[in-house]
Amino acid sequence: MGARAEDSSELRTIGLIGGMSWESSAEYYRILNEEARERLGGAHSCPCLLLSLDFARVEALQHQGRWDELGELMADSARSLACAGAQGLAILTNTMHKFADEVERAAGLPLIHIADAAGQAAASAGFSRVGLLGTRFTMEQDFYSARLAERYGLDVRIPGEKDRELVHRVIYEELVLGRVLEASRRAYVEIIGRLGEAGAQGVVLGCTEIPLLVRQKDSPLPLFDTTRLHAEAIADFCLGPRA
Repeated sequence: MGARAEDSSELRTIGLIGGMSWESSAEYYRILNEEARERLGGAHSCPCLLLSLDFARVEALQHQGRWDELGELMADSARSLACAGAQGLAILTNTMHKFADEVERAAGLPLIHIADAAGQAAASAGFSRVGLLGTRFTMEQDFYSARLAERYGLDVRIPGEKDRELVHRVIYEELVLGRVLEASRRAYVEIIGRLGEAGAQGVVLGCTEIPLLVRQKDSPLPLFDTTRLHAEAIADFCLGPRA
């Protein structure tokens, strides 16, 4: 996305819609600023505006199926960031990319889409079949898997019903609360193994909290950490690509 930024006047400010949950939003902030230091050196950091939502409200609306209200909340957040001076936007969660088009349209700004970061990485690795772990909403609705299929030619596999229930429960009852349990790690690794048996060549960690639980060293299959991949794509927008 253009030449590498040389000084702060050339950097672009990203508007971040976060707090869903703040556990993973904190990881984004850390990665973005580490990328600035590594790419630009010195005392550089990544210019960003963070609008952190109250996840209790978001979670309640999700589980009540009140998606229209969530869409309005996301669009309002996007407009607020645009008014505050953002030059681009990023949603720091996979599930709420259900409203990616509404967010981009509301703000009139480019959106760095998390599924594009994952899809590009999987396609670059030469994979054609990937597993997808995330909330039930991300796994079962088509806003995410369809983008991976249509834009990157990926055949997306999801876990069976009981495994989807476990993955979803761990996200909402443990990871968003900062609880990282060894038993849940083992259960996730077993689910990843079953996705491999079903033909997946790698697995997209389609929830930004899952990398807090499962690392590549734990997994029998290659993992695509959407938190890091997305943060690196955001850094490209703000700072310019790596030299």
